[in-house]
Amino acid sequence: MQPVTHADREQELRMLLDQVSAHPEKAWTRERERIAVLQRQLASEAKAAQG
Repeated sequence: MQPVTHADREQELRMLLDQVSAHPEKAWTRERERIAVLQRQLASEAKAAQG
């Protein structure tokens, strides 16, 4: 198994955001929870990279 990279998280986030945007009539509960997790992870990585 390969480690998950920053680019992998960004790609997953973009895919989920596209799905939710394309069909706003759906609840997307699990997807929205995953979006929040990915956003926190990416923000944490960005903060760590800044020093």
